[in-house]
Amino acid sequence: MDQKMDQKMDQKSKAELLRELHAGSEVLVLANAWDAISARLVETEGFSAVATSSAGVAGVLGYPDGQLIPRSEMLFMVKRIAEVVDVPVTADVEAGYGDPVRTALDVIESGAVGMNLEDTVGHELIPLAQQIGAIRNIIAVAKSAGVPLVLNARTDIFLAKLGDESTRFDRTVERLNAFHDAGADCLFAPGVTDAETIGRLASAVKGPLNILAGIGIPTIPELKKLGVRRLSVGSGTSRVALGALRCFVRQMRDEGTLTPLATEAVSYAEVQKLMTRA
Repeated sequence: MDQKMDQKMDQKSKAELLRELHAGSEVLVLANAWDAISARLVETEGFSAVATSSAGVAGVLGYPDGQLIPRSEMLFMVKRIAEVVDVPVTADVEAGYGDPVRTALDVIESGAVGMNLEDTVGHELIPLAQQIGAIRNIIAVAKSAGVPLVLNARTDIFLAKLGDESTRFDRTVERLNAFHDAGADCLFAPGVTDAETIGRLASAVKGPLNILAGIGIPTIPELKKLGVRRLSVGSGTSRVALGALRCFVRQMRDEGTLTPLATEAVSYAEVQKLMTRA
């Protein structure tokens, strides 16, 4: 068996595992990584899968979020992440960079086994029929490639506050259920933070519901009771890291002290260990 065939079989097993994790007894919690070393740290802390953060990766490579990073550069980081961890990797590739099907094939080629697909470009919703077509085509090409890619289909109606507020819930359910009927494995509704709406969404959608962590969101045990199956932290992990860096450099600047090196920092030896794999 050649190396490429062996890789595809390994990816197939990881894709099946990632899909199963959405049906487990616990919420699938994804502490999104933004580079290879953050992915390794997440893996070594016992998380069962690694998700990438589009905003986190864009920031590392010098771009703002919002599909302004070239697809090749986003997929470069996804590939580096997939190469350094053993757990399944799911890639945040925004709305597909103008060609969702080509992007899905690139995700598979990178070694990842799942992907997010957004339904907005700028602040405009992609027409529902167009998005359904993209989902169907992604699933078809993934099947042809031999990797049953786990597709997390996202609508930004709540996050971007699109349209009449009184209709957002119904429009979100309509789109997510249409994505499920087209073959999406998981349904993502970022921007919802209150328990009542989250619970109603979990009951109304046909597939596993993914929620984005944010200020005021219920705890993970509470989300489990509400019926949430997947929780993403998104760019929150990278922003927490940036916050820690800002505190440290301000302390150096303003106080002349270096305490966090002794109290907060991961040691040099541990960094080396994280990135040196047998």
